[in-house]
Amino acid sequence: MFETVEIERSGRVATIWMNRPEVFNAFNEQLIGDLSAACSELDADPSVRVVILGGRGRHFSAGADLNWMKRASTYGEAENLVDSRRFARMLRRLSDMSKPTIARVQGAALGGGTGLAAACDMAVASANAVFATSEVKFGIIPAVISPYVLRAIGPRHALRYFQSAERIPADKALAIGLINEVTPDDALDAGIATLVEALMAGAPQAQQAAKQLIQAINGRPIDDAVIEETAQRIARQRATDEGKDGIASFLDKRTPAWLL
Repeated sequence: MFETVEIERSGRVATIWMNRPEVFNAFNEQLIGDLSAACSELDADPSVRVVILGGRGRHFSAGADLNWMKRASTYGEAENLVDSRRFARMLRRLSDMSKPTIARVQGAALGGGTGLAAACDMAVASANAVFATSEVKFGIIPAVISPYVLRAIGPRHALRYFQSAERIPADKALAIGLINEVTPDDALDAGIATLVEALMAGAPQAQQAAKQLIQAINGRPIDDAVIEETAQRIARQRATDEGKDGIASFLDKRTPAWLL
């Protein structure tokens, strides 16, 4: 169905594979469009519980395709705006998916590749992974990926790496919050499988509500409005069929409906 991505399904887990290994899964217009369409397809599929984003070959994603960059260098501001909006909408579609998303990162995750990892809910990387917001080396800025990278690492680290464009090895990426876990190079899939197992035990509607809770509360002061909103959110979730079944199954020592 897609020219530059593949969707692989295993039970209730779907993996979106970026499939341009010959250029290290670098972005062009086609890959951006295919990623956006794949996210929409899987988000609308109730049989899918968890979505993994990975890259075929040695590298997750080396950032912008050189031919795409060459074309963009000839554009005026209006043409660049159309191009940038397309990329921004794709990242937002990935970030706003209603089910848990995991970035599976090996090798290079540079520029937009770092942005993709940050736009996922969580990221697991092999020890050989390396990240960078390298845009200033090309006279540009990591603008479109900035909301997701800032969400992951905070402004202090962003002030450094957005300006220095230094390479960030996996251990440092873990320390600053860009990724959640580092595995040996040959144990990346095993590490992701452990995380998937934990996610599958949770209730799907509750997981979606948890993502929405974070979006609604993050960065706000703990005032009366926030206290009231949190109270309303838990009250709504407790009153759902899923919430009632989850509590009852715990008390009755039985399996909840979402695991049957």
